[in-house]
Amino acid sequence: MELKQLKIFQVAARELNFTRTAEILHYAQSSVTAQVKSLEEELAVQLFDRLGKRVILTEAGKRFKLYTDKVLDLTEEAKETVGGNEEPSGTLTICASETQCTYRLPALLKLFQARFPKVKLIFRPGISENDFEDLLAQGLIDAVLISMTRINISMTRINSDKLIAEQLVAEPIVIVSPPNHPLADKSEVRPADLNSQSLLFTEKCDYRNIFEASLVDAAVQPLYDLELGDIEAIKKCVMAGIGIAALPKLAVEKEIEEGSMSVLRWKGPEFPIVTQLVWHKDKWVSPALSAFLDVTREVILDH
Repeated sequence: MELKQLKIFQVAARELNFTRTAEILHYAQSSVTAQVKSLEEELAVQLFDRLGKRVILTEAGKRFKLYTDKVLDLTEEAKETVGGNEEPSGTLTICASETQCTYRLPALLKLFQARFPKVKLIFRPGISENDFEDLLAQGLIDAVLISMTRINISMTRINSDKLIAEQLVAEPIVIVSPPNHPLADKSEVRPADLNSQSLLFTEKCDYRNIFEASLVDAAVQPLYDLELGDIEAIKKCVMAGIGIAALPKLAVEKEIEEGSMSVLRWKGPEFPIVTQLVWHKDKWVSPALSAFLDVTREVILDH
């Protein structure tokens, strides 16, 4: 069993496509197929099911991938430690929520690339908080930058035996409306005041869940509600007078300052949302990952 075989298997297990694996590793597809077959023969198990042009991991393949990731991580750790390579390099795959990708990622990327040009960052947006634990455990992503409620930080929904969650900053949520909306001048706005109003919602997330729960408790019947998957689209709808929305303050600061959107004086439940970094406790914090964690802390805590 060679490290070359393990690397081919690791990429193939991630991509589930031998042609794509060959392109990434700059091998001929026949070489990828031969190396995987040789590995299967040595282990005396089938690692992939071939379904026409598609491949999927067998149960044995899923188990073997856990060991492959550990072996390759340890190999990289040994090379970094013994070889004395001081400049971080390699590839990191980061899961980030839409808010982080849109409003914090540009500054983070600019600083990170200037300091660590040999590290390639791959961002996977739009992954739900219910999925990232498995992705971290499988080694498909290296870290997560996400906003969640404080209750999650106490690990009631995250398995504290497997993950490290580092709280960074509170993420204020505001209820916004068009500037000429009747509720914009009201001294206090409670959930019941949103009865018969047009409401706009993000995709499912912690602050939407809190917002919706407050409306249910107040027996609010909206005039209509609309779910949009993009915060920028929701903002444009609010400014066009279509409805009211709960959004991260970070996402609407410019529009509030310009007067194209108003913040309602919300007296409903608070939104205890906090931005945090999450990674697997067994994950080797390589120089590249350590650099990413440090730059992320710097960008978020300094702004």
